[in-house]
Amino acid sequence: MSTLRTETSVPLSRESALGPADPELLASLLRDAPIGFALFDPAARVQTINPVLADACGRSVPECTGSSLDALFGAGSAAAHQQTIAAVLAGAGVVHSEHPLNASGGTGTRWALSWLPVHSAGSNGTGGRVQGVVLLAVAQEVDEAALRRSEERYRSLLKAGNQVIWAAGPDGRMHEDCPEWRGVTGQSEAEFLGLGWLDTVHADDRAAVERAWDDAVADRTPFDATFRVRVRSGEYRHYRSYAVALLRDGELTEWVGANTDVTTQREADEMRQRLTAQLGEAALRTVRLQKATSDLAEALTVDEVVRVMGEIGRSAVGVDRTAVAMLDPERLRLKILNPEGVPDIPGAPSVESGLDYPSTLAVAVRERRPFIAQSPLELRTMLDDEPEVRTFLAHTDEQAWVTLPLLSAGLPMGALRFAFTSPREVSDEEKVFLEALAGQCALALERATLFEREHRTAEALQQSLLPEELPEVKGIGMRSFYRPGTRHVQVGGDWYDAFPLPDGRVAGVLGDVMGKGIKAATGMSRVRNALRALAFSMPEPADVLNGLDRLFEATEAMDQVTTLVYFVLDPETGQIDLSNAGHLPPLVVPPGSAPWLLETDPDTPLGVHSERGHHKFFVPPGNTVVLYSDGLVENRRRAVATGLDELVAVAAQASAEVVGDPQKMLDYLVESMLAGYEQDDDVTLLAVHLPVARSAPEG
Repeated sequence: MSTLRTETSVPLSRESALGPADPELLASLLRDAPIGFALFDPAARVQTINPVLADACGRSVPECTGSSLDALFGAGSAAAHQQTIAAVLAGAGVVHSEHPLNASGGTGTRWALSWLPVHSAGSNGTGGRVQGVVLLAVAQEVDEAALRRSEERYRSLLKAGNQVIWAAGPDGRMHEDCPEWRGVTGQSEAEFLGLGWLDTVHADDRAAVERAWDDAVADRTPFDATFRVRVRSGEYRHYRSYAVALLRDGELTEWVGANTDVTTQREADEMRQRLTAQLGEAALRTVRLQKATSDLAEALTVDEVVRVMGEIGRSAVGVDRTAVAMLDPERLRLKILNPEGVPDIPGAPSVESGLDYPSTLAVAVRERRPFIAQSPLELRTMLDDEPEVRTFLAHTDEQAWVTLPLLSAGLPMGALRFAFTSPREVSDEEKVFLEALAGQCALALERATLFEREHRTAEALQQSLLPEELPEVKGIGMRSFYRPGTRHVQVGGDWYDAFPLPDGRVAGVLGDVMGKGIKAATGMSRVRNALRALAFSMPEPADVLNGLDRLFEATEAMDQVTTLVYFVLDPETGQIDLSNAGHLPPLVVPPGSAPWLLETDPDTPLGVHSERGHHKFFVPPGNTVVLYSDGLVENRRRAVATGLDELVAVAAQASAEVVGDPQKMLDYLVESMLAGYEQDDDVTLLAVHLPVARSAPEG
């Protein structure tokens, strides 16, 4: 007869403490363990079975898989097993029984059987729907040699996984020795037993581990913790400890756990995290350097470079002060371009100082290498504890400094100083970033210095080519206006001229050589000189422009685009002869009536061969004719066509006093047309006013 008993307690849900090879390890354990295992579905058919149980039933694993209880155990035992499975499926919990497994060909050995319910996922082992039954079978007569071999295999598997198995009493204290664990820690048995094993846990981890172990024992929940353990050599290694409570007939009998050395895995994880962080920081520094390069590329002047470097210092480096100094190579003195970048306190370098002054700027320039002091003590040491340094440190709030030389072709041109109000450790990676930033700053300063030098040269050349004063001619009034673009804009090619001709008439011209800088200014010079020479030999406008076309074809590059309006005025009659080479139409402002644009058939710029038009008209008394450059009507926010419409509308609103005075007319037009706009380009105007009425000749 078989004996049958049940337990209402259901085993707690299992949590794996194994590593990446869990499936293989589990399969090996089931294959080699001295117990039988089978999983039955609700219809009592075999889903999984291990070789031990299949052999006990006299069949192979494939023959058993999918078979019924009759086929597996034989008709004589199947009924009892069917009743047991039905009870488990009905909620009886764990059922224990003893039966001989005496199917045909079986061993006939009596086995202790345990039938356990398999609950639905998420039920934590209780309260869920039973989806199947697990059978655990232990032979009551086991060959000692076979048991020993199985145990050896089991221990070998544990050693391969760096695991040490231990057991504790129901109260959580160690009541039996664990030589394997003591072999790791170097404790004696007396030191290990009880709660002595906690003495090998790192002091920073012990409180948390002890609390977690007490909670697990009190609640009978699995214990899972990772902590540092002092091993025999005295060093600390990381271990993961996992333990579960074993219940028998509802009573807690002991705790069984495994300690696994996870140091290598932990170190690999930490290394991966460090590499990830370093890659992230490197990527961020690259983005910041790219933005700094872009911002510096837009800085045209030295002042603009200094301003951008201050913004970069705050946003990309996190500094509290940034200073840029330039070296005067002849006087061997440093000039700080932004004095606010260095505190104005005793001991600090003045706006101008020599290279012998004990400062970070002077050292970086003299030695042509970065100067890094991560604390006030380092600064005193690196600057030889000079009296000025001690005085400076007594008054400053700065605590760390990074100063880098600004080099051009290997020679120092200045220095870049970063200061922090708290101690700062500068890593090798950050040092490389700061040196790259200093390199970009040096390039930007070099560009800005050359730009300002060229700007001053071109501006002086342009101013020298413009007439110092306009000719005084009886019966007409001539006035001009010239304003170069803002400091951040290169000198353009706008120009104007007026001069008397031998026949008593007056010639006037306003033009624009496309481009910027010295190239545009020198192009303007050539056109001006050639036009004057042509005007004295053949003054008629169409002839002058044809002569300029021939000059351009012979001497100027195709990309040197030049437009102009050239006129000849007879003061006696008020007659104007005019030719337009692709320039904007002149504005005519009469007194008491609407202004208008003198629009003619468009001609091409100089150098583009075409038949030049010759236009004749008369300027009535009191009228003003205004020639102007595109800087008056066009900018980034206003198209030329819109600007021309606005010019006519603005002129129509001029008062009689303004219309009667050519200088006031020019000032009024410039002020009105540029209001609300940034001046992008040079603005040039030339006005001709006839205050006295003249009669036109007959014919």
